[in-house]
Amino acid sequence: MSADKTIAIIGAGPGLGLAIARTFGAHGFGVALISRNAEKLDGLVAELAAEGIAAAGFPADVLDRPALRAALEAAKERFGGIDVLEYSPADASAGPLAPVDIRDATPENVQPQIEYYLYGAMTAAEVVLPDLLAAGAGTLLFTTGAGSLYPVARYGNVTAGGAALRNWALNLGEALSGTGVHVAHVAIALMIADEAPVPGLDFLPARDIAPLYWDMHHTRAVHELIVKK
Repeated sequence: MSADKTIAIIGAGPGLGLAIARTFGAHGFGVALISRNAEKLDGLVAELAAEGIAAAGFPADVLDRPALRAALEAAKERFGGIDVLEYSPADASAGPLAPVDIRDATPENVQPQIEYYLYGAMTAAEVVLPDLLAAGAGTLLFTTGAGSLYPVARYGNVTAGGAALRNWALNLGEALSGTGVHVAHVAIALMIADEAPVPGLDFLPARDIAPLYWDMHHTRAVHELIVKK
């Protein structure tokens, strides 16, 4: 199995990350999967390989910037470069990343969210962007939830991190206009599930969302997409 182009998916998991990998893999892309759990990555790589998609896993925690840089450099060496970066760190609900109501938000519990969303994305872009600019081509895709757009008070610290990432991504896209590098933000404003986890909640399966990422890369028509019913 070989591929001429490669997508690096940061925050890869069995839901949206795997669906995006399958979508780009179906278009001939190799897939570099990055997340904290090496065993999980091995399973995803095996699943993609069985479908004829060239894939490899590179364990790293987005809160560990040197490790994230090293994982991306290893992916570049393995695949000969990275053409598309998709950044969507998994939802976290424990430890320093536990969500808090906006009335309980403090610098101490907001800062980890900034590290997780914004600084992780910036670190990834630092590794990938210079090569894309040199080639005059490529795509950077950054994913957040609805809280980056709309008030969600019970996730006051989490939404601060998502909103910071959105703001930075849109500004980066504006700055890179005309360079050949496309930057886009995706806000997923519904549940990702095969069926409604709670009656009345809007949802879409990951397999129906993933093609939207391909369209954003391929058509380069928009810098922001809100996924909602």
